Amino acid sequence: MKKSQSRRDFLRVSAAGALGALVLSQSGCGNKSNHAKQAAAEAPVDPKSFGLGLQLYTIRDAMAADVPGSLKKVSDDGYKYVELADYADGKFYGYAPLEFKKMVNDLGMEILSSHTQVEGAGVTLESAKKMAEDHAIIGARYCIQPWIVEEMRTTIASYQRMAANWNQIGKIMKEAGLQFGYHNHNFEFATVEGKVPYYDVMLAELDKDLVIMELDMFWATKAGQNPVEIFKKYPGRFPLYHLKDAYTNQPPFFDVIKDDIAPVGEGVINFREIIAAKDIAGMKYMIVEQDQSRDGDMFADIKKSITNLTTKILV
Repeated sequence: MKKSQSRRDFLRVSAAGALGALVLSQSGCGNKSNHAKQAAAEAPVDPKSFGLGLQLYTIRDAMAADVPGSLKKVSDDGYKYVELADYADGKFYGYAPLEFKKMVNDLGMEILSSHTQVEGAGVTLESAKKMAEDHAIIGARYCIQPWIVEEMRTTIASYQRMAANWNQIGKIMKEAGLQFGYHNHNFEFATVEGKVPYYDVMLAELDKDLVIMELDMFWATKAGQNPVEIFKKYPGRFPLYHLKDAYTNQPPFFDVIKDDIAPVGEGVINFREIIAAKDIAGMKYMIVEQDQSRDGDMFADIKKSITNLTTKILV
């Protein structure tokens, strides 16, 4: 009897011990799981995961001096895409298309787009085809007209000729697998002969399937425009955002004055509101651009822009 009781006591104690061990084991696993989750939450996020691009005009002086070294700095900062700003004689920054493409890809980046001058007077269809072929080889998705020479901004008729010409170029680009587009400044919003070229010619007469719009937030703002209201009025036409900030709010002006340009997140433009409207705009990619640096250190500025975007604006 005593032996039997002793055995029951032993089994009871053993069961209790096993249960306690199980509880401790589960508690330990839970703590490990919580620690892992906390560590994951605290781990730095790869800036490249945000898919941000840099317009290389921003670092044009550095690119002129050292292309490989400059591109490495851009990649190290966490930019995923680059938008080019140097195409001449079939080469990009002096490199053959495939050579430059490999250099970018080897750094973990991709070529998204290219600013390529097409003068308002027009280009021959032959030169447009060559341009399209080279940009297709380099892997660009967009080819963007970044500027209009001053003499072509004087009349509505000159803007209309450009629009008709760009529709032709857009068709050639489309046939090569590229999308043609236009990047604005502020002068397109100035009244010319009683009309506003950006609205009354460009958005009215450019074929939306052939020529997309890359809206520059700084220049639109300086012209007194609200980007979100533009998106609402012309939904789906702005797949590319150009992001650069302004240090101050100013009355609308239409001269190309660059002394108020700031790194993204260092000024007064409400990027959260603009980015929140991305579905209305049809936005697919965001590209940082800064024409000049108030502090004289462009690499420090592009680092500020991507840091502000990935830690404050996009989160």
